[in-house]
Amino acid sequence: MDRDNPLTSPPAFAQVVFNLPVPGPFTYSVPEEMRCEVGSRVIVPMGRKTMAGFVVARIPNPPAGVRGIKSVSRVIDREPLFDAEYLKLAYWMSDLYLATPGECLSAMIPGGRREVELPAIGGDETSFSALPFSLTDEQEQAVHTITSAESGNFYLFGITGSGKTEVFLQAASKTLVEGRSIIYLVPEISLTHQVTETIRRRFYETAAVLHSGLTASQRLTEWRRIQSGEARFVIGARSAVFAPVTRLGLIIIDEEHEGSYKSGAAPRYHARQIAMKRCAESRARLVMGSATPSVEAFHLMREKRLAQVTLSRRPAGGTMPHVQIVSLRRQEGAISPLLADAIRATHGEGRQTILFLNRRGFAYFFHCRSCGYEMTCRHCSVGMTYHKNRNLMVCHYCGYRSSPIDSCPDCGSLDIGYSGFGTQRIEEEVAASFPGYRVARVDTDSVKKKGSLERTIAAFRDGTIDILLGTQMVAKGLNFPGVKLVGIVLADTGLHLPDFRAAERTFDLIVQVSGRAGRFMPDGQVIIQTMHPDNDAIRLAAGNRLDEFYSGELAVRRALRFPPFSRLFRIVFRGKDKDRVSHTAEEFARLAVTRLEGSAELLGPAECPIGKIALNHRFQIVCKVYRFDAGHTALRDTIARFRRPRDVHLEIDIDPVSLL
Repeated sequence: MDRDNPLTSPPAFAQVVFNLPVPGPFTYSVPEEMRCEVGSRVIVPMGRKTMAGFVVARIPNPPAGVRGIKSVSRVIDREPLFDAEYLKLAYWMSDLYLATPGECLSAMIPGGRREVELPAIGGDETSFSALPFSLTDEQEQAVHTITSAESGNFYLFGITGSGKTEVFLQAASKTLVEGRSIIYLVPEISLTHQVTETIRRRFYETAAVLHSGLTASQRLTEWRRIQSGEARFVIGARSAVFAPVTRLGLIIIDEEHEGSYKSGAAPRYHARQIAMKRCAESRARLVMGSATPSVEAFHLMREKRLAQVTLSRRPAGGTMPHVQIVSLRRQEGAISPLLADAIRATHGEGRQTILFLNRRGFAYFFHCRSCGYEMTCRHCSVGMTYHKNRNLMVCHYCGYRSSPIDSCPDCGSLDIGYSGFGTQRIEEEVAASFPGYRVARVDTDSVKKKGSLERTIAAFRDGTIDILLGTQMVAKGLNFPGVKLVGIVLADTGLHLPDFRAAERTFDLIVQVSGRAGRFMPDGQVIIQTMHPDNDAIRLAAGNRLDEFYSGELAVRRALRFPPFSRLFRIVFRGKDKDRVSHTAEEFARLAVTRLEGSAELLGPAECPIGKIALNHRFQIVCKVYRFDAGHTALRDTIARFRRPRDVHLEIDIDPVSLL
């Protein structure tokens, strides 16, 4: 043990933080025979129970005034899980996102208690530097632009199918040759099977894949491989941004626009912000990429504050597909005659079809035609969705289930029915309309069984499925030569949500799903069905008119002073007693407005668009902040001074991606 190293010297007291909304740290004595280092997890008494915590400091004497100090019961880790630099990142997160250091460390570090053997990752052992891949001139220039700089922030802005992945991997290869490490972030690891398998084959022993199929203990084993430098290429979803790589050289954020990079629980971090911080600290490169950048990223590129690298062609021989818009206003059923004819023609050519609808279930709107009654969840203020295969009404927010009803509970009428359609109804309609076609559905209901998603995707790739239908799962990571036709069954599902990003999300999804067609052949076809054919987001997405959409959206955001022309803070209050929650939100607003004056504008308090989830009533205040540091300090001060009732919970979201 290095007695001169403050991280490993043996003072008699440890300061410990917990995954709790209480800041700490808490002081514990360390038995003389126990090795208890900063960066380790420990088991300690906390109140009447024992808890796991993180050792963030060791001190020779307890803080003044601290009495009744208890002792560390057990050290979980043989070697520390994090070092001083990592702890510094946790405190930076704690400060930015107004969460406790313990909550931040818990989000950053795997929860396994012991290391276990990992499943084999497969592939042939091959040196990363010995694999030749031909690039187009455009791709070559993109790789050169990125790798010729030791550090910096870049955006790979390329049309769907333009070969962004190969640019990422070539940049990664050059980074490995430099002796530096890579973190490759994807929106959802299960939906990027092709990319993951390519990385496993090409980078073999130096690759680590962090995915939801690993147990906590297996994740801990991968963490140790990464920490030791054995694994220098890490691929994973949002939390992989915290991977403890040695000599960080490159972070890649694929599909940067995706909302899944934002955490929905404290600390509500965005992987993009963490990546920017880590790259700045390590003088590493950050490369983001998408065919549909977030509005904020597009604005940064336009302002020359983010280096834009462009890919404008499809190297596999495909061209942008032919796109048609079909109005559903006087349409019976979910599949229009034009789409039905296109499906038959595509099948006749031996090609494949993808049908997209961003709504699962059979029907999503149950109502009485006599009195207008709507069936909503008894725990949430949202409609129940009918799942025909299980004969159940299901709430997609809290999971509450009930049997379908055969008469109106309000007026007793038998004139009741279901409106709207989900993926289950589309599957039923497709099976009836196209007998003999091989059809598979991909949504969170159909892929719950382990391995079912991978089997379905493999079958589609092999050509044993004619029509693949599903939710936004089919919009990501699919790259199949056999796909000629993409049908967007209803483009409007998220268009009218009460959220300022609704148009942006609708535009993104249409462009991304459309991009699955015609990647390898110049005859791709896309049919967009909609109730609002004149809507700008739908019309411009169909025309692939990105500059026009972003310019219009930025003009609206500028007029309303929404991001990127302000920063948002969202404060949500929730609890069982609606009046108490509302009153608490109003009290907080009165206190906040005096401190935020001049640096922010308060919207609310008002009931959240989804006013109740899991029996908790929800009210929110949204702060449009024009001077971030002043506004952030004022919000922190308000939270510190505010005394809320114990039965009303407070959620803080800095830079929210959703206001629902």
